[in-house]
Amino acid sequence: MLMANPATLRNLVKRYETLRRAHARLGTSESSRHLEDISYTLCVTTGTRTVTDALAAAEAQLRAVPSAASVLSATEPSEVQLTA
Repeated sequence: MLMANPATLRNLVKRYETLRRAHARLGTSESSRHLEDISYTLCVTTGTRTVTDALAAAEAQLRAVPSAASVLSATEPSEVQLTA
């Protein structure tokens, strides 16, 4: 299965949440169209058919990616031992 770039996936989820709140507040046809567009993109990106499944898949994929902080902490000089 193809995996989306984590930064792209985070951005899509953030945009979805923002547009969902905007549509709940505004309720216009324009806000509905924007929400439908991002929902479709999120589903395609995660290989799912519903927004609920897409959000769950995005969460699982993002959990599986180590954060930059954990990658950097694994290579800190304090953990490197030089032997002669």
